[in-house]
Amino acid sequence: MSSKEIEERKVETLLSKLTLNEKFKLLTGYFFFQTHTVPRLGIKTFKTTDGPLGISQHSSFLRRNTYFPAGMNLAAAWNRELAYECGKAIGREARAIGRLCVLGPGINIGRTPFNGRTYEYYGEDPYLTKEMSIPFVKGVQSQRIAACPKHYVANNQETNRYTVSVEVDERTLHEIYLRAFKETVEEAEPWTIMSSYNLVNSEYVHESSKLLNDILLEEWNFSGFVMTDWWATAEGDSKNKEPSQSPPEIAIKAGLSLEMPKGHLYEKKRLEEAYRNNKFTEEDIDKLVRRILNVYVKVGMFEKIKSLPKGKRNTKRHQTLARKMSEEGIVLLKNHNNILPLDIDRIKKIAILGPNANKKFGKFLYGGAAAVKPPYEITAMQGIQEKCKNKILITEDPTNSDYVLLFMGLNHDSPKKLMSDDTIDEGIEFGNESEKMDRRKLELSESQINLINKTVKTNPNTIVVLINGSPVAMDDWLEKIPAVLEVWYPGMEGGRAIAKVIFGDVNPSGKLPMTFPKKIIDNPAHKSEKTFPGVDLKVHYEEGIYVGYRYFDKKNVEPLFPFGYGLSYTEFKFDEVTTSNSKITALQDVIEISVKITNIGERAGAEVVQIYSEDVKCSVDRPHRELVGFEKVFLEPSETKNVSIEIKGKDLAFYDISSKSWNLEKGDFILHIGSSSRDLHLEKKITVIN
Repeated sequence: MSSKEIEERKVETLLSKLTLNEKFKLLTGYFFFQTHTVPRLGIKTFKTTDGPLGISQHSSFLRRNTYFPAGMNLAAAWNRELAYECGKAIGREARAIGRLCVLGPGINIGRTPFNGRTYEYYGEDPYLTKEMSIPFVKGVQSQRIAACPKHYVANNQETNRYTVSVEVDERTLHEIYLRAFKETVEEAEPWTIMSSYNLVNSEYVHESSKLLNDILLEEWNFSGFVMTDWWATAEGDSKNKEPSQSPPEIAIKAGLSLEMPKGHLYEKKRLEEAYRNNKFTEEDIDKLVRRILNVYVKVGMFEKIKSLPKGKRNTKRHQTLARKMSEEGIVLLKNHNNILPLDIDRIKKIAILGPNANKKFGKFLYGGAAAVKPPYEITAMQGIQEKCKNKILITEDPTNSDYVLLFMGLNHDSPKKLMSDDTIDEGIEFGNESEKMDRRKLELSESQINLINKTVKTNPNTIVVLINGSPVAMDDWLEKIPAVLEVWYPGMEGGRAIAKVIFGDVNPSGKLPMTFPKKIIDNPAHKSEKTFPGVDLKVHYEEGIYVGYRYFDKKNVEPLFPFGYGLSYTEFKFDEVTTSNSKITALQDVIEISVKITNIGERAGAEVVQIYSEDVKCSVDRPHRELVGFEKVFLEPSETKNVSIEIKGKDLAFYDISSKSWNLEKGDFILHIGSSSRDLHLEKKITVIN
């Protein structure tokens, strides 16, 4: 008998022994991050933990755990192996504290820079998002810990997140917002999925038969179970929660297995009454519970601990991984006259200034549920001091310093903690980047802008280092500053990673996972209040499929920095491109693209070879170019490599609303190869002949 058959028999045996009331119990959470037990059958509590950035303190009995860089940093690394190793490490830490499910990764699309949780996600492009999500999920589940991709679906703002309805057309929903979930489900087989707070086209996701049963469970063959986001079934906003008035049978029929953190919709009395009135059958409940039990078996709930992977946390290996992730995700945005890297042997004094210079970001619930409090955190200041110890004098006076490092950006503070020049209307949840609130402007605070301009006037060798999780505007100061580094929220080893990049021990190789607009009106989500944050609890996605760089290309809008952009301390030459086959016939087909690339500079470094497809002639309107492949390659000076990149037929397709399926339409495609969406060096034509 195969292991799968053994698992199925175990599940069916358990299911046959459960009473109806016990089945009802298993449909709801108990005590925030746990589920109900059935001791007589050996069914223990299924403990979950928030975890996109590591094991959160609030869901791990206040333990301190490894704090990994934010999701946007991981996406900026464009490195699938790092995503797998991060997921594996987080799974290992979950196992170490007795948790069986990691609530992550977050794979909502970066529709707007204002979303307070954009920093947790993987950017604006569904292809890049799914290429990070798939290995992350596989890494978590390699430790027999359930991964839980979230928030399904179109949870792209925090404003009115409990009650806002996303009004979006079918093609956009599938091509942009569902795609990363689809690919992750089909290729990584996550054991759980978390539904979002918001409504989609006036229907709560956790009650949507279309989104859950028809698409997720049936069309995609998702074999795990769906849980709600916490309190999603309690109607009203976050301050005025009331029990849901929806009948439970709607969610039951839709395919919702688990309501967290307790029963509102699935409250026992409501379930009993609906059952008595024949609103659902025990067979309907069995379908939901069977999915739950199947996951309980997969995570080893009924096995001896010795037979399961051994958990570890706060190890040197995990801390080194956190630093490596930070290093690879740092993006060099500007480097006039190659002012960076700094030569530590030729500098006597460096001034360090800015609100984020010595700021710690790993604090209890800081930024929301993704918060991780580590056993230690190396700030930017500490990292520079450690690197420069006994070699360079660190000061706060820029006047006579050789260089000035300005650590600016955003943070996770609530509106009440913002600087005095960031006045805000009482009761409106706008501010910095955090769960439960959205940003209200693209620019840095007025005090930061003033500090940048004042400092560079005093000392022209001023370098700005941005610590934040989403795009910021720079028109007020960029031209005056010779160098800018984007380091995102870099995790517990961030200070050391920053120092290594500034002084050249590490050559920056990060690429932007989001377009940086010059002004917020350039972002299509911000054309009116109707498109963000919404009117009458509805937000209209009028830009359709033209999210991020797709819109900037279509409208020929010049971004501040384009999607996929990032400089290096060395230079790379793209020489030639060949293909294993110039024709493709089906969604399942794969073409291998080989690109010759040479490091023509004097430093070792890494380049991300990016491939964008152009559908030459199509029956529907399509973006000018779309990301369909990438590979990160590390090269020594003068080294040449042939980089192989797979292009899949399904990644060239569009969602056909007439057939309600993905359509790989015959015709020619141009594959554009380069180092960003706006810096393309080579091209190759292929043909679909289906």
